[in-house]
Amino acid sequence: MKKNIRTIIESLSLESVTEERKTILRTLAEYIQSKSIADHPVRLNFICTHNSRRSHLSQVWAQTMAYHFNIKNVFCYSGGTEATAMFPKIAETLKEQGFQIQMLTEHPNPVYAVKYADNEAPIICFSKEYSNGFNPKNEFGAIMTCDNADEGCPLVIGAEARFPIRYDDPKASDSTPEQTKVYAERSLQIATEMFYIFSQVKK
Repeated sequence: MKKNIRTIIESLSLESVTEERKTILRTLAEYIQSKSIADHPVRLNFICTHNSRRSHLSQVWAQTMAYHFNIKNVFCYSGGTEATAMFPKIAETLKEQGFQIQMLTEHPNPVYAVKYADNEAPIICFSKEYSNGFNPKNEFGAIMTCDNADEGCPLVIGAEARFPIRYDDPKASDSTPEQTKVYAERSLQIATEMFYIFSQVKK
């Protein structure tokens, strides 16, 4: 694990996670647990409308927490109901929080490699529809990270379970002096909740 990421994880406090929120998060933990007990791959697809902000943060932190808690055979993806691009502030925020970020392509929808540990495969991030061939076709859990995707996509084709774990969009802070702070806070909120989820999974 990258040193700065480990430091952040060690500093996370679950006091900010309400009991009501924990009830929602435990449904995903139970899904991961059931797959793990059955020795089946755990495929998680984090879905938001544009696959540009919250879904990427969730994908990255979920994969990182699976590694932190040594939960094997976890594969995290992200997608949207439409493709745009991963917003550059997401890469900047993750880099500031200790991830190694490498831009692999520079076209309008760039592809990023995100590393949380030196000897682990990078997480590949780019905007795509959730049904894109890069993502699993079936036997996955669909985690809806925004209201619009959850309400506007009542059926996620191929998903065997669906979890509404919504986050406020940091986009509201774009072009304001609060942008950096808001993105960092949203990333840490997601990190905290992914920490809680994976801490509930018994090996």
